[in-house]
Amino acid sequence: MSESKYRTTPYDIETMPPGIPYIIGNEAAERFSFYGMRAILAVFLTEHLLNSAGKLAPMSTNLANEWQHYFVAAAYFFPIVGSILSDWLWGKYSTILRLSLLYCAGHAVMALVDFPKLTGIDPRWMLFAALSLIAIGAGGIKPCVSAHVGDQFGHRNKSRMSKVFGWFYFSINFGAMASTFLTPWLLTHYGPGWAFGVPGILMAIATFVFWLGRNKFVHIPPGGTEFLKETYSSDGLRAVANLTPLYIFTIPFWSLLDQTQSQWVHQAKLMDRWVFGYQVLPSQLQAANPVLVMIFIPLFTYVLYPLCGRWFQVTPLRKIGVGLLLTGPAFAITGYAQELIDEGQTPHITWQLSAYVLITACEVMVYITALEFSYTQAPKKMKSLIMGVFFLGITLGNIFTAQVNGYIENQAGLGRVVLSGADYYWFFTILMVVSAVIYVFWSQFYHGQTYIQGETDPLEA
Repeated sequence: MSESKYRTTPYDIETMPPGIPYIIGNEAAERFSFYGMRAILAVFLTEHLLNSAGKLAPMSTNLANEWQHYFVAAAYFFPIVGSILSDWLWGKYSTILRLSLLYCAGHAVMALVDFPKLTGIDPRWMLFAALSLIAIGAGGIKPCVSAHVGDQFGHRNKSRMSKVFGWFYFSINFGAMASTFLTPWLLTHYGPGWAFGVPGILMAIATFVFWLGRNKFVHIPPGGTEFLKETYSSDGLRAVANLTPLYIFTIPFWSLLDQTQSQWVHQAKLMDRWVFGYQVLPSQLQAANPVLVMIFIPLFTYVLYPLCGRWFQVTPLRKIGVGLLLTGPAFAITGYAQELIDEGQTPHITWQLSAYVLITACEVMVYITALEFSYTQAPKKMKSLIMGVFFLGITLGNIFTAQVNGYIENQAGLGRVVLSGADYYWFFTILMVVSAVIYVFWSQFYHGQTYIQGETDPLEA
């Protein structure tokens, strides 16, 4: 699928690039599909999963956590594959379009997991196939979409990039919010088929919207052998070496953040969820995160960052540092709520909601900032590759969580109890605090270069 017939250089304009609305529309629908499926996965695995005979055969909490976090780990591993295909062979547009079709196939298979008598396939094998296809598709396009946003900007309108990355992330959370409210309701009232099927339809819409913008986008051609030369050049190796410690220090952050969609859901089942006469479903509590993100993005961008800038320079590394330092206390709140549960009490979900407020603020400071910072620190022909390396940190964070839950499950099989109740939360809290403190020390010594499409020479970071 050649991209040579499309525009290959940024528009010489000061206004917003014309392809941005299509990217943001595509991202909102795609994230609806991903987060909608992921929002109900924990409850589906522990309450709705069937065996090949069509009988209820749910997983234990720790086994479900293990499956879910390995899936998320895979979804954030395949960005490195997608980035290589993009930067080396296909280009970002073609990579996104091709892998989106695979992504749609994964959702179609997922919708059939609840019908073993129809498919004749064991639901766990069907589930494995569906999650694999979704992980390859969702993961493969992820670094390309992020880098594709940055590629739309040139020298004259580069000042708009930071705000567009904010709105790009806003669209992610708008889709996530809508799906997190809707899919748990569909699961409760119409079953897994509809609950998984609707996100699949949204993924098909996302793919169509992206295709509609093909003539509006800037299509940066694949680097071919130049990609390999730049990757192994002194600048490419220096960029990877500079950013790798940042990604290592954020591994515990991803481990904690992604447990809002697994361990926090299981905790919510044991809490008082009545709000204004309505009992919130355990999976629906996750909607607090995207709602808060949409509030915090403009608040941080237009109020808090400029306000703090009056007293000190608000750099990307400082934003990330503050976010990491506050993540531990956010998880500690749920640890205290779990202590109340362990004592036989039924705490109200306001405990978890307060934790969501703090950890979402941390997400805005860490995720959005690190995403944009990674793009700017990458040489021009390896933008997607650096994005892929960035997402490997999320993979490692989820593998760590899966390994911890697998260890707990194995020990339980031997009759041993480890990291039970609140101890589970305190373990991750301490790990996060230690990592954040080390990061703050390291960040004082970071030196990198900034690369923008359309500019000849890099700038010192």
